[in-house]
Amino acid sequence: MSSTDSPDAKAAAPPVPPAGPGGRAGAAETVRCATLPGLTLSVRVPAAAPAGERAARREPALYVHGLGGSSQNWSALMPLLADRVDGEALDLPGFGESPPPGGGNYSVSAQARAVIRYLDAAGRGPVHLVANSMGGAASTRVAAVRPDLVRTLTLISPALPELRPQLTAVPTALLAVPGIARLFSRATRDWTPERRTREVLALCYGDPARVTPEGLGAAAAEFARRLQLPYFWEVMERSARGLVNAYTLGGQHNLWRQAERVLAPTLLVYGGRDRLVSYRMARRAAVAFRGSRLLTLPEAGHVAMMEYPEAVARAVRELLDAHDITDVTADAGRS
Repeated sequence: MSSTDSPDAKAAAPPVPPAGPGGRAGAAETVRCATLPGLTLSVRVPAAAPAGERAARREPALYVHGLGGSSQNWSALMPLLADRVDGEALDLPGFGESPPPGGGNYSVSAQARAVIRYLDAAGRGPVHLVANSMGGAASTRVAAVRPDLVRTLTLISPALPELRPQLTAVPTALLAVPGIARLFSRATRDWTPERRTREVLALCYGDPARVTPEGLGAAAAEFARRLQLPYFWEVMERSARGLVNAYTLGGQHNLWRQAERVLAPTLLVYGGRDRLVSYRMARRAAVAFRGSRLLTLPEAGHVAMMEYPEAVARAVRELLDAHDITDVTADAGRS
């Protein structure tokens, strides 16, 4: 387990969406659409699968991004695990290349239902479910209410309720206030896509200098494309509001209560320089998710799978190895 020393405090950032650079679909990736009643989801798939017996042994995996992100956020991690799992990454409704949902519902529960509906329709469950931030909150719900769909669960900076959120996370939470997103849009209308992207990186990365010029350029181009979408700011506002509302739910719908119901072997990944989800929540999460593994990366920010994909991939492999051993032991006990 890595260190959990307190990171240095930093000034609050403006309320920009936590997206970030990711590889574009090209020779190494393909993107397709999955059409369900009232819902269309874009699905990103990494390079061609290995052939032969090794390919037949791969189990399905699904990657789910966070608020303001997209399936591109997994382009660094997916290839590192492609020999082990048959991975796909979703664009949640209204994000990436997925259009808004028919009913306009962006609650965490609605995002969880989108994941469940996709897995049911595709017949891919149970999967190794890997998720970040808001996607982590939605995937916690999925694992709690549909354990049959989840083999293992990996949560990277999951957006679970904090009693005392970091001050650096408050501006992003303000996106949930009606009108704030549009106000911010007008106040920053003269910002270039590159400036917007640099603000995002400062918010989401432990060290923005790790981003290559090529990565910065690709992220700026993607940001410019998404800003042209007529529903961009509405999706951000409603999704942020849905996340804040999820924090207030009590009883069986409380996210921490649902975390306690998760049966799947779980890996938790936290960044020591995360400005959106406090690394201090790691200990509480490790208790809530029974028998979970915990990896803390002191220099990482909110998107460890993009900053330190090799370290995250190693931890995921260790989780899968342990899960395989448990399955073999259980089978032996039944025979």
